[in-house]
Amino acid sequence: QVQLVESGGGLVQLGGSLRLSCAASGIIFRSYAVAWYRQAPGKSRELVASADSSASTNYHPSVKGRFTISRDNAKNTVYLQMNSLKPEDTAVYYCYAGNGATGSWGQGTQVTVSS
Repeated sequence: QVQLVESGGGLVQLGGSLRLSCAASGIIFRSYAVAWYRQAPGKSRELVASADSSASTNYHPSVKGRFTISRDNAKNTVYLQMNSLKPEDTAVYYCYAGNGATGSWGQGTQVTVSS
């Protein structure tokens, strides 16, 4: 059974930093692409950052230069380091892992940036 468990969300002030973690189990993690999505109230879910199985990364333009996605295949964990946070980054952040044939979501973790 695939399980993705996020942690690291919380309340932070404008300009602050947070690091999200997503621990995976039940999959051959190193062969999966991983990603972070977010969904703000009243908006659709959007891709924030992704890393494929070779660790090639991609970012939403609004977070490029501020956020960094990384993966530790030995720990079956993907991270999202978020710096210079803005109020518009406030959302529920979801971890995703997929291999082209199937994909799974985490339960989400709330990130709130106050001004």
